[in-house]
Order: sequence, then structure tokens, then C-alpha cells
Amino acid sequence: MASPQLIFVDGTFAELAQEMADYLQIGEQVKPSLEKEQHEEALQAIVKASSYLNSVPEKEFTAAYNLLIHLVLQAKEPKKYLPTICGNLLKPITSSPVHGFTLASGALSTVFNLLQVNDPLRYNVFMQIVRFLRQHGQFELLKPRLKNLELWFEEWDTDEENQLKLYTEVSEAAAESGDEESAYHYLLKALGTFDRDEQEDITSEEAQRLSLKAVRSAISSPNRFDFQDLRVLPTVQALSDSHPIYSQLLDIFTEQDLEDYNDFREEHEGWIEKEKLDHEKLQRKMRLLTFASLAASTPNREIPYSSIVKALQITPEEVELWTIDVIRAGLIEGRLSQSKKVFLLHRTTYRVFGEKQWRELGTRIDQYKAVVDRLTTVVRKAQSDVESQREREQQEIERKLANVGMGSVGGPGENRRRGPLKPRTEDDD
Repeated sequence: MASPQLIFVDGTFAELAQEMADYLQIGEQVKPSLEKEQHEEALQAIVKASSYLNSVPEKEFTAAYNLLIHLVLQAKEPKKYLPTICGNLLKPITSSPVHGFTLASGALSTVFNLLQVNDPLRYNVFMQIVRFLRQHGQFELLKPRLKNLELWFEEWDTDEENQLKLYTEVSEAAAESGDEESAYHYLLKALGTFDRDEQEDITSEEAQRLSLKAVRSAISSPNRFDFQDLRVLPTVQALSDSHPIYSQLLDIFTEQDLEDYNDFREEHEGWIEKEKLDHEKLQRKMRLLTFASLAASTPNREIPYSSIVKALQITPEEVELWTIDVIRAGLIEGRLSQSKKVFLLHRTTYRVFGEKQWRELGTRIDQYKAVVDRLTTVVRKAQSDVESQREREQQEIERKLANVGMGSVGGPGENRRRGPLKPRTEDDD
């Protein structure tokens, strides 16, 4: 028996519900409830049978789900029915293996968008959207929406527990898609939801599990060299009691060097392998971090090859390769001087910035100040010399002009006065 075409028409809840029930082939079952105005009972039956919509013809799917969503949102408590609808949409659309994903995602978006912006039910629907996209490996489609998460949490008045659940779901979806950066970002967001003032909260099993996951991700990532945002989290700091070896390893990656890492391996022989961590990757990362520390502690901007060889525990022939790698990692900038056998440092990155780094910065500022003072002295002396030269030249010009004036007095063709002129009197006439 062919399914009837679903036609959108304006009508009352009862009329539209009867139309939906007929489409779901439960019209006779629902009709008595609608006649008695038992709308909730009728809607329960309709939603219960709604899994049928996953098998309707592709061209009818969207219209059918739109009507179902409309009916549910008219209910007194839509939250009773939305989990069933969203759950159905997470299941395969058997009538359209090719376009099923697009049809289902469109229906889920319709549910989300038709809810009021401040409706807490949006949280539940969005969680289902995240799970749906994760299930289909489409995290990239989710990323544009994630920028609104914090605003949405405020609008929905979402508590920390539910924020934790959603951030964790997003992080896992990102990790499964291969987006390590986003996975780590939302994992830290999840860890930030634990109450730092509640010791029981930050030492809970879930908090420690996620903290351990974040530490493993951070030290194993070939592109992550800053661990301060992780290290300051109370849940991560609590690892010093629950997982002290991991806490020690994080400290090494945060501010220590290759020699400390090698000592750690000797002290905890076999632990790296037991925890399924990649020693080769960790060692390479520690060499790059050690290079950055060496550069940051160099006061004169020149690092001898011999210092690099010693700190990184490599051969002189490997200096150039490691220099290229550390520059590519963005930890330092500079160039090699083959003739002087030094690395000329232009810029470096501080791994941590504590009391020691402030002292180093103070020393460098004093050095720069001394250089500036010397330059200022040179410039001022040059300005003084210029002014003195200008004055001497001006005086010389004035002297020459004065000499020219004196030389012209009594010259040829000029009448000289032998004495003062007498005043004219009447006798002169």
C-alpha cells in the first residue's frame, strides 16, 4: 500500500495531528483521542510511531518531519518528545542512503532553529547535532557553530555539569576527525568547568581522567610547545597526588631540558613504553624545547655550535638540521654563521616566565640601556661638534665681512673730510 502524499495546509492542532497520524498509518488509533481533545495522548502515539518517517520517500521526508516538529513544539512539554525525534534522526534514513545525512541534518537544524534562542531545550538538541555530526565524521560542519557556545550557555543558563558534557562531546568529535588542535582546545574548556574551590570536584574521577588525557595530548603533540594554559588548571595540578609521574613529566616539558628528560627515563625505566607514549617523538620535542631554553638564556645573542651540541646531545654535523627544525617550529628566529661557528639569534620564545626570566629580562634591559646611553652620548657629542663648527664658521664669515668693510674706507674716488664742518653764519653771505 502506497503512502499518501503529505500536503501542508493551515488548520487546527487536531486537524494537523490527524493528518500526521494518517500519514503514519495510525489514524484510526489517534482519532478518538483527538475527538475527545486529548491532544497530549494523541501526540504521544504519533511520536511513538514517528520512526516510520525514516523510511518514507525522499521527496516527502522534509515536509513530513517539518509537520511532526511543528506539532511537537505546540505541546505543553516539548522536551518529552524531542529526544525521540532526535534519536530517530540519528538512525539511518533507509529510504535515502545517498542523501540521508543531508535530510537528517536539515531536520535537526529545523528543530534547533524553531526553538526560542533562550530555550534550554536548545542545549539538548545541539548535543544531538554534535553526536550526529560526530557519528558521520563531519566535524568541519560543526566548527562554525562552536564560536557561539559560550553565548548560548549564558542564554540557556547551562550549568557547569552540562557544559562539561557538551565540551567533552565536542572535543571527542574533533579528535575522531583528526583535528587535534580543536580537540585540545575544547578539552581545556571542559576542564575549566570544574569548580576550582571544590577539592572534591577537581579530584573527581572524571576530572582526573580528562586531565590525564590533556597532559598526554599536550606532550605528544608535535606542534604544541606551550604548556602554561594546561599547567595552571587546578584539575591538572591535582595530578601531582593522583598521577605524580605524569605530573613530573609535564613539569619537564614545561620548563626543563633534555638532560632532565633523560634522567626521568632512567628513574622510571620502562614507564614511557608501558604508558604507550612514543619516546622518539618525546625526545625530539625535548631537543627543540631545550634549544629554545638555550636561546632564551643567551645574553649576547650568539650561541656557539659547541653549546648547541652539548645541550641537545647531538653531533656537530647535526647542528644545522636541528636549527632548521627549531626555526620551523616557531620557537626561535636567527641564522647560522658558518665562519664563526655560531647561531646568531634574532628572536626567542620563553617557555615559562617566572622570577628567573624576569631577572634575565632585567639584565637584557640594562644591557640595552647601556647601549642606548652610549649611542645617546655619541649623538649628543656629534650634535655639539656640529654646533661648534657652525659657530666657528659664522664667526669666520663675520670677521671676513668686517675686514672687507675696513679696507674700503679712504679708498680711491672717495672724498675725505679733514675735520668737522663749521656751521653756516650770516657773514658767509
